[in-house]
Amino acid sequence: MARYTGPVCRQCRREGMKLFLKGDKCYSDKCPINRRNFPPGQHGQGRKKVTEYGMQLREKQKVKRFYGISESQMFRAFEKADKQKGITGENLLRLLELRLDNVVYRMGFAQSRAEARQLVTHGHFTVNGHKTDIPSYELSVGDEIAIKQSSAKNKKFGQMMENRGNAANWVSVDTEQFKGTVSAEPSREELDIPVEEHLIVELYSK
Repeated sequence: MARYTGPVCRQCRREGMKLFLKGDKCYSDKCPINRRNFPPGQHGQGRKKVTEYGMQLREKQKVKRFYGISESQMFRAFEKADKQKGITGENLLRLLELRLDNVVYRMGFAQSRAEARQLVTHGHFTVNGHKTDIPSYELSVGDEIAIKQSSAKNKKFGQMMENRGNAANWVSVDTEQFKGTVSAEPSREELDIPVEEHLIVELYSK
């Protein structure tokens, strides 16, 4: 799978908003978008005209970069969301939120989704007692995510538990036991991603 390996701050500047891809740096004065809030490149400050297709494309790219997924992963999630009952756009965001790497981030076990994906890939987490190293693993309500006992002894995780931020409302976390549970499916109101998901649906429905 192709994966973007360039400067991630360029992605935030391209979308004109913080995507929180660099953990603590995104909350500091060092965040490049605070100093250069315009698209990267030689002609970044000259881009003005945006077509309807351009708006739809930007919303799709924004979501892909926010969750760190590829085009094929995005389209598969859309196809699944389109077959579910309810509003397709909200279904899409809900499916992406319930990815294992995102839930690890939402629980505060990682400072960014990129770090969460790396930790999952390296086999530091279990799902319902079974080692799971697939970042795209889809979780359900009631699933328990825990840091492996051998990994929990690592000072990094201890420090992370002490400095972790607030967990999402739809997960519960036991910091002493280094584990958490998906207590409910996230509603659209609980998701802090500023995106117009209906534009993505329009783009894929053409």
